[in-house]
Amino acid sequence: MNQTVKPDMQAIVVEEIFPHAPEVIWKVLTNGELIGRWLMAPKGFEAVVGTRFTFQTTPAGEWDGTIHCEVLEVVPNERLSYAWNGGHAGNVGYGAPLETVVTFSLARADQGTRLRLVHSGFVLPANETAYRKMGEGWKTVVKKLDQLVTDEISRQRPH
Repeated sequence: MNQTVKPDMQAIVVEEIFPHAPEVIWKVLTNGELIGRWLMAPKGFEAVVGTRFTFQTTPAGEWDGTIHCEVLEVVPNERLSYAWNGGHAGNVGYGAPLETVVTFSLARADQGTRLRLVHSGFVLPANETAYRKMGEGWKTVVKKLDQLVTDEISRQRPH
């Protein structure tokens, strides 16, 4: 009996309810300048399917720190999804090859909008370090996104 061992695939899921309309959150998810304030500054980002863009983070080992992305799905005010690929085959642990997908889903809720972030495709054990670090990181990023949305709304209100 030949049993092939399949790698364990994991996803990071962060959900939060924001007291704002989906349109407001969508703007912060799809505006390059604003993305740079809650995540990292993207190079070449447009919320258009097929658009390739990059983020730059801390290099690790043979990996130069470039995260290569491609917009996979855009449903205005509902869903944004992009490939998130990085790492180098010569690395073990953080900086190992990573071929994942980040999806932001927005849904109206009684209190405003439910944001569901899913970062899927982590292959364990190879991506264990990235999975752990990014699992904590995305929670922090969602809090920053919440603060930015609140700041943007208060900035736009007449005083």
